[in-house]
Amino acid sequence: MRSPTVPKSRRSIKNASVPIKYWSHSSLMAFLRNPLAWYKRYVEEIYDTPSSPSGIVGRAAHTALQHYYGGIDKVGAVALGLEYLRGVPDFEINFGKARTRAAKKEKRLSMEREYLQAVGFYLERPPKHDVVGVEVKGMATVKGLPLPLKAVSDLVVKSRVEKGALDIVDHKFVDTFSKSGAGKSLFVIQALFNYYTVREKYEKPVRRFIVIECKKSKNADGKRQLRRYTIDFKDHTEEFALFHRLIKDATAEIARRRIYLPNPSDMFEGEDSFAVYRLQLVETNS
Repeated sequence: MRSPTVPKSRRSIKNASVPIKYWSHSSLMAFLRNPLAWYKRYVEEIYDTPSSPSGIVGRAAHTALQHYYGGIDKVGAVALGLEYLRGVPDFEINFGKARTRAAKKEKRLSMEREYLQAVGFYLERPPKHDVVGVEVKGMATVKGLPLPLKAVSDLVVKSRVEKGALDIVDHKFVDTFSKSGAGKSLFVIQALFNYYTVREKYEKPVRRFIVIECKKSKNADGKRQLRRYTIDFKDHTEEFALFHRLIKDATAEIARRRIYLPNPSDMFEGEDSFAVYRLQLVETNS
């Protein structure tokens, strides 16, 4: 399937100094949320911001599913995810109010319980796929875009709705299910990053982006812990044009001379970005 025709950029960034080599979904979202925190991580490449316990539990669960869909049995996959979780050092975890050694130990045990419960919910009745690739890393040069796109796809599978086409499956371990589902802008933007990278890597049409959310806490009503949202690319032609415009505008923005200001209200990296600003490590980007 060919992507829709996209209008030319309203801005030219030829001969501009662009401080990054490519856009990824995570870097674009970081820039839109907190430009100074983005600059520290994606331009200066300083990766010292601790991750939340929830984020680490999610990565451990992704590790388990990566091995499960790679051919390892459920028991072995769960064990490998737990091994990853236990291997994360304390300094990489934002423990919040848990400051003593005992409190941190208890927090880590609660993370293990949360992980085992969440991945257990998923593997109780895991979705079946005709798997083509697991943890597929890709880079794509897209006509009309000023920078390449990079993405990692949890699973690339044979499409069940179009012969010869591929679907992309993305797993998310969440506290609550998303309300807007497949119409959620965050899902659509991520889907388009993966669309282009998978299409270029496999040189096959890409039909759908499937998000499978697994709720980490048990549903009180006994309903299933998994919820599925499907983005069919043939139904999202307008989003292709919007995506191209967003990438071009974001690239033009980082290419111009600017001052990066902190966002203290950012619940994830607000304090960190303000600390960088306080130290005046970044003043301008020429």
